[in-house]
Amino acid sequence: MGFIYNLGIHLARFGLKNFAPFNDKIKLGVEGRTNTFKILENKLKPNDKTLWFHCASLGEYEQGLPVFKELRQCYKSHKIILSFFSPSGYEIRKNTPVADIVVYLPIDTKNNARKFVNLVKPELTVFVKYDIWPNFLNEIKNNGYRAILISAAFRGNQNYFKFYGKILRNALFCFEHIFTQNEMSKQLLKSIGYKNVTISGDTRFDRVLDQLKQNNHLEFIEKFKHNDLCVVAGSTWPEDEALLISFINSQSSKGLKFVIAPHNIKDEQIAKLQKSINVNCVLFSDIKNENIENAQVLIINTIGLLTKIYSYADVAFVGGAVGNTGLHNTLEAAVFGIPIIIGNNYSKFPEAKDMIAKKGMFSISNQSEFNTTLNMLITDKEARLKSGKCNSEYITSNEGAVYTVLKYLKLNF
Repeated sequence: MGFIYNLGIHLARFGLKNFAPFNDKIKLGVEGRTNTFKILENKLKPNDKTLWFHCASLGEYEQGLPVFKELRQCYKSHKIILSFFSPSGYEIRKNTPVADIVVYLPIDTKNNARKFVNLVKPELTVFVKYDIWPNFLNEIKNNGYRAILISAAFRGNQNYFKFYGKILRNALFCFEHIFTQNEMSKQLLKSIGYKNVTISGDTRFDRVLDQLKQNNHLEFIEKFKHNDLCVVAGSTWPEDEALLISFINSQSSKGLKFVIAPHNIKDEQIAKLQKSINVNCVLFSDIKNENIENAQVLIINTIGLLTKIYSYADVAFVGGAVGNTGLHNTLEAAVFGIPIIIGNNYSKFPEAKDMIAKKGMFSISNQSEFNTTLNMLITDKEARLKSGKCNSEYITSNEGAVYTVLKYLKLNF
C-alpha cells in the first residue's frame, strides 16, 4: 500500500508540473512550492522553537484561526509556521499576522517530508479538518513531535474506512489526539481502533462569533442600502446567479436592494454578470464614480468584504449548492441573525441540515421555489425575523470548540 501511495504522489507531482502552464491556479502552487525550503532556510534559526499549523485552503484557515490566535498568544516565544496546500489559501493569507512564516506545503514525498520536518522541528503541529498527508505525519511521529487534528469530520465512504485505505488510516494514528465535529466522526474513528478522540464541535462557530466583536461598518454599503431591504448573495457561481438575475429582472422591486459577491471575480465573468442585469447596477470598483444610492444592484468585484457585508443583509443567498461546486460558508451569514437560502446540493454540510431543520435556512431546487421563498422572506417581516433568530441561536448554541482544544493543550503541553 505504501509503495502504491508514494508512486501515486510522484505521478501527481509530475502531472501538476505538466498541467501548470495551462492553469493559473496550478501554476501558482507549483511555483510556490519550489520556494518553500528556501524560505524556511532563510527565516528559521537552529535554536528557534516552533509551532506548525497546516490548512488545505482558505476555508480551513478560517476554521482554525480561533485556535491559531490563542496559541500565538500562549506561546509568544515560538515562531509560527503556517502552510497551505492550495493557492486560494496561500495567496490570500500569506501575510497573516497569526504566523511568522507562511509557505506552500511541499508535495508529500518521503524526502520532502523529512527535509521539511528537520527544518521546522515543530513542538506541536495542528492540522485542520482533513488534508491528511501520511509521509509528513509519519515523519512528525518518528521524530517524537506532537500533532493534533482539529474540527475533523469523517464520512463512512472515505478511504480511511475502506480495506484499501491502510496507509491513510495509519496516518490518523500519528495524531496524539483528534477533535471531531460530531459523534458520527468519533464512532468512525472508534471502528478502526482510534480512541484518543474528543467531540469538540466545529471551531468555525467560534470563528464567526468572533466576527460580532469586530468593526463591521462599511460606509459604502450604508450609502447603497440606506433604509431599503437588502438581499446579499454571497460566494455565487453562474448557476446561482441565474436564479437571482431572473428574479431581479422580473420584479418591480422598489425599496429592495441586492448585493452580489461572486466567487469568481475575473473581469470577463463580472462583465457578463453586470450585462445580464436589466436594472441600475454598479460595480464596487466603480463606486467612487457612480451615484451608488440610486443603484439597485451592487456587484462586489473584490475579496475580503463579504463577511462584513452580511451584517447589512436582511436575507442571504449563499452560493455553491445550486450546482456541484460545494456549498460555501453559511455560518458567516447565520451569525448575523438573518434567514438564508441555498440550493439543494448540501448533503455533505451538517450545519446546513441543522439550520434547515430549525427553519432558519431554506433549500430550493428551481427558479419557482427560489422566487416563492425569497418573496416570502421579503414580504413577511415576522417570518424573516423568526428565521434569522433561529440561525443566530444555532450559532451561539455551538460555541466552545476552541475552549475544548485549548483546555486539552494546556493540560498536556
